[in-house]
Amino acid sequence: MATPSEDSRAYGRIYKKHTPDVNKIWGELNGAIFSEDREVPRKYLELIAVGVALTTQCEFCIEGHTKAAVDAGATDAELAEASWVAAALRAGGAFTHGRIAFQVADHHRHAED
Repeated sequence: MATPSEDSRAYGRIYKKHTPDVNKIWGELNGAIFSEDREVPRKYLELIAVGVALTTQCEFCIEGHTKAAVDAGATDAELAEASWVAAALRAGGAFTHGRIAFQVADHHRHAED
């Protein structure tokens, strides 16, 4: 049985059919960002993309950028480190957003006074 991401790939045609102008620009933007002409080497751009994809939990991005990172020379060790960086940032987000919960609780308690 196909995964949801495999099943949904065919639905990309809807973007092409109904918003071809935006779809074209999206492809051009992606192509410019990941071009060989960037200051940051392609392998590192792809490792950054893998880390972001793990953080946003985009299956398509994880798959595509992992393959592109490997093609650009990324090792399993580099992929592991990118994964740990993503995990740390995701955990850090929860940790720092906890401050918002404390602030809301504090304001709520004082509003009752």
